[in-house]
Amino acid sequence: MRHIGRLIAVLALAVLCLQLWFAGRIALMNVLAPQSTSFQRSEALRLLKDRQQVAWAQSWVDNDRLPGTLKRAVIASEDDGFAEHGGVDWDALKGAWQKNEKAQARAEARKTKKPPKVIGGSTITQQLAKNLFLSGERTLLRKGQELVLTLMLEGLLSKQRILEIYLNSVEWGEGLFGAQAAARHYFRTDASRLGAFEAARLAVMLPAPKRFERQPGSAYVMGRAALIVGRMPSAQLP
Repeated sequence: MRHIGRLIAVLALAVLCLQLWFAGRIALMNVLAPQSTSFQRSEALRLLKDRQQVAWAQSWVDNDRLPGTLKRAVIASEDDGFAEHGGVDWDALKGAWQKNEKAQARAEARKTKKPPKVIGGSTITQQLAKNLFLSGERTLLRKGQELVLTLMLEGLLSKQRILEIYLNSVEWGEGLFGAQAAARHYFRTDASRLGAFEAARLAVMLPAPKRFERQPGSAYVMGRAALIVGRMPSAQLP
C-alpha cells in the first residue's frame, strides 16, 4: 500500500507539472504568438509520410488587421455565444449530445455498419485548446484535458487574443493555415480586404476544410454563406 501511495503521489505530481507547463505556455501567448500547434505538427508529419514533401502556407496577421467581416462570420458560423460564455457552451454541448444519441439509436435500429456522424458543439476556445496542444483521439481523458485547457485559455488570455490566435492557426485546407493564407489561396487577396460574403465562405469551410477545399464554390457553401452573411450583423465581437 505504501508503494501504491507513492506511485499515486508521483502521478499526481506529474499531472500537476504538466498543467503548470500548459499554463506557462498559454500565459506566454499574451506576448508571443505560437509558432505551431499540435495539429499542425501532426499534419506536417502526415504530409511528409504520405507525399514525401510538405506543402505549407501560413502567415500571421495581427488582430488589428484581421477584418471585422471575418471575425463576425466565424463567430456567427462556429460559436455565436463566443463573446459571452466562459469557454464552454453547455447548452450547445447538451444539444449535440442529444442529437448524437438519436443518430446512434437510428443507426442501431437500421442495423447499419456505418457509424453515425458525430456532432461537436465545441466553442472556438475549445477548438483552439484541442488544436494547440492535443491529439485528435476521442477519449474521456483527452476531453477532460481539453476542458482544463479551455478554462486556462479563458483565464489567461483575452477573448480578442483567443480569436486572433484561432484565426491565425486554424486549418482552411490541406497544408493551409490561418486567415491570410486562406484569403490568398481562395480569393487572391489579403485577409484585411475580405468582404462579407468572402469571409462567410471561409467560415462555412471550417468544420471540414479538406472536404470543402475541393469545391469551395459549391452550392452548399454558397447557400450556407448567404445565411451566415444574414447573421453577421448580430454577431457580437469581444
